[in-house]
Amino acid sequence: MRRADRLFQIIQILRRTRRPVTAEAIAEELETSKRTVYRDIADLIGQRAPIRGEAGVGYILEDGFDLPPLMLTPEEVEAAVVGAQMIAARGDPALRRAAQDLVAKIGAVIPENLRPLVMEPATHAVPNWRSTPDNVDMAELRQAIRAGRKIEFSYQDEQGRVSRRTVWPFAIGYFETTRLVITWCELREAFRSFRTDRISAAKFTEERYPERPATLRARWRRQREEHAAAMREAG
Repeated sequence: MRRADRLFQIIQILRRTRRPVTAEAIAEELETSKRTVYRDIADLIGQRAPIRGEAGVGYILEDGFDLPPLMLTPEEVEAAVVGAQMIAARGDPALRRAAQDLVAKIGAVIPENLRPLVMEPATHAVPNWRSTPDNVDMAELRQAIRAGRKIEFSYQDEQGRVSRRTVWPFAIGYFETTRLVITWCELREAFRSFRTDRISAAKFTEERYPERPATLRARWRRQREEHAAAMREAG
């Protein structure tokens, strides 16, 4: 790998996460030595890239640094196309249209030599013919998550019991045949997930919930990680 490409890839690796990334992890991905990574990061810092960290701890790319957004590798183009194909095959109508528009925009701006990867892709996501219909407006649901607003709805569980819920939605999970809205449930005072095909009479309120969606997502992920660690210890 050319040095210029390696420096670019180091930036890309650091951009993926807010957590520190060790030189060892970077070296393993780039198939180079830790010494080379140390030298490259020192060069990037010398070029005023806002990288913070130290050897043995890890590195973080701070805010305030950006690269041209469409300097894509062939693998990144293919990843974007496959992701868009999967959304087009499994998403709701608004997301399907957005996925198609995304592919068209990528094809319009990437270099000519990469365009066949978009216009004549070698990868294809299989349509999902078994997907269950959503009983809630998914576009409004995503908008409520972005705005941090509460939703009220009736929900029928697997035993057929119906309850009325007020929830703080903060994420949507797309599975093979179903979709889940992940929330903080006021009734249970805990995180709960609800299948969108079992929701009815949804009301999208203007009331904001007291926490940021990103904060709820972080708490939910941390709780899942703690539960998984406890299960591993118990097993």
